[in-house]
Amino acid sequence: MNDETNSQAEGFEAFHLHPDLLRGVREAGFEQPRPIQARTIPATLKGQDVLGLAQTGTGKTAAFAIPILEGLMDEPIPGPSALILAPTRELASQIEAEIRTLAQFTDAKSVCLFGGVPQGRQVEALRRKPDIVVGCPGRVLDLLQQRHLRLDKVDILVLDEADHMFDMGFLPDVKRILAALPDQRQNLLFSATMPAAIRHLADQVLYEPKVVELQHSAPAETIDHALYPVAETRKRDLLNHLLADDGCESAIVFTRKKHRARRLADQLSRAGHKAVGLQGNMSQGQRERAMQGFRDRRFDILVATDIAARGIDVSGVSHVINYDVPNTADAYTHRIGRTGRSGQTGKAYTFVTSEDRAWVHATEKKIGAAIPREQIEGFDAPRIDGPGAGSSRNGSAARSGRSDRRGQGGRNSRSGRSGRGKRSASASSDEQPSGQRRRRPGAKPRGASVPAGDSL
Repeated sequence: MNDETNSQAEGFEAFHLHPDLLRGVREAGFEQPRPIQARTIPATLKGQDVLGLAQTGTGKTAAFAIPILEGLMDEPIPGPSALILAPTRELASQIEAEIRTLAQFTDAKSVCLFGGVPQGRQVEALRRKPDIVVGCPGRVLDLLQQRHLRLDKVDILVLDEADHMFDMGFLPDVKRILAALPDQRQNLLFSATMPAAIRHLADQVLYEPKVVELQHSAPAETIDHALYPVAETRKRDLLNHLLADDGCESAIVFTRKKHRARRLADQLSRAGHKAVGLQGNMSQGQRERAMQGFRDRRFDILVATDIAARGIDVSGVSHVINYDVPNTADAYTHRIGRTGRSGQTGKAYTFVTSEDRAWVHATEKKIGAAIPREQIEGFDAPRIDGPGAGSSRNGSAARSGRSDRRGQGGRNSRSGRSGRGKRSASASSDEQPSGQRRRRPGAKPRGASVPAGDSL
């Protein structure tokens, strides 16, 4: 039995965490490490750089938060000593909230920095020298340039959802922030996909990383997902039909454009649903009230765009409905992953019109499987398949209901901070001795030479 398997069998105790941190882990409800945690926490505790390729909802936050907090237990110093960058305000807030939960029995302090709100409170929090800064690149760079934020003591950097940072145009800001960090540091990069720009960034930032890749192209087996061919003019009727199902307890409805999200949320509210919209033109206060209302179940339906919804982590979402197909095939798995999280089951339905044929083909090619088709009686189904395309769940017969079939689709003591010290340059990316690496001051970071990685 290897160390990773043993870690899963023995729970988080196998990582030899400080008792106060372990107590916080238990209070957070964590019992057994999830795959991304079992494979990355040991490497991070050794001081190794990490490249984690996994979609949201796989447990990435705890995978990097736990080692960061463990590193603060032995040698707390005025911070910040850890910087975590995330692409959206919602994701940054959720990361910082989880850190506070895990750190509740420790002295570790954190702060969350994001735009869209006055910076006064954030500046005041920085004056208290928090140990951990979680933030969006734009606000972090603003406060850095105003000299409210110092990064000269940062010894661990986390880039979370790096591909989404690239999609949202944050890469130039990220590179400016990187230039302000000490050369001697540990780097963790997490991304759902590896486009060329992110691979180039990994090559620049990471030093002989431990690479962990979860099989993330296909949707999780806990998600029952299907395509619903429908004419554009009948989408509202089909949505009402699906939302009327007794099993639809809470739903996220995705649209492509922000004005469409706003209008659809208003229409659903007028129709008697407890619905709220989430889109980019909303103020930070409005966004927070919408998200909190959805978490508290004061709203049963959240209508959102992709950018506004990135980083949403709400437990118990029973349904995801793609009112409009995503812009890319990659976004399909990300969207429907808002349900079926943490081992729970969920349903995800995508409305497709005859104009979406190319998207259907590209998405099925990306996930490596045909997506089941559903046809509901009374809704004429436009043709969405070319020759040889996937078939209906029940052959070509129309259906009045939906199938319930699920989609296939150690250490006892530590020296130094998180064991970050000199690492052997000859060590492989999968097995490296404990200890810190050191680069020459001003030296150009060595490339990651990213291998194929460990697959799950």
